[in-house]
Amino acid sequence: MSAPKVPQIWLCNNMLRDKNLVPLSRQHQHALAMCVRIDRALQAGDIDCAPWQAEIAQLWEQEVSVHFAAEETFVFAAAVRFDELRQLVSELIEDHRELRAFVERAADRRLDTDSLREFGQKLSQHIRKEERQLFESLQKLLSAEEFARLGTELQSALAGTAEACLMPTEATRLRPANSK
Repeated sequence: MSAPKVPQIWLCNNMLRDKNLVPLSRQHQHALAMCVRIDRALQAGDIDCAPWQAEIAQLWEQEVSVHFAAEETFVFAAAVRFDELRQLVSELIEDHRELRAFVERAADRRLDTDSLREFGQKLSQHIRKEERQLFESLQKLLSAEEFARLGTELQSALAGTAEACLMPTEATRLRPANSK
């Protein structure tokens, strides 16, 4: 008796994700976790922006810079072949440009609480747009062979990134509401 087939999909935020996009979706989850922590810290009030800026810069160095390059080189290139995705890809490229500018400011320790809030919101919106619009559309438009080729390209491009989510520092971890 042969072993049952493993599904070629992964559940991400209640969306079925083709296995070839899973590495990007996992990295999206890492970044979204940071966005949630930023939002909660800002809601709690009076935060020190310096540790958050350091974490943003570190996440960029360890994962996001390679992630953006892989998306732009392989995923966006696959998507622009379809008329219905060209505008979306243009928006995502502009998002990347804006997010890079935030990261540069974070690396130079030039983000205040308002720009930190704006960064978290922008990054979260960008990720959700990729997951809900781009990835969902590509799963309908690309053939299995095209996805396999894309998966191989992404695996190679992302080989140098961290496998685990960046751990928050003492200054950036979530705390219970009654502690400071």
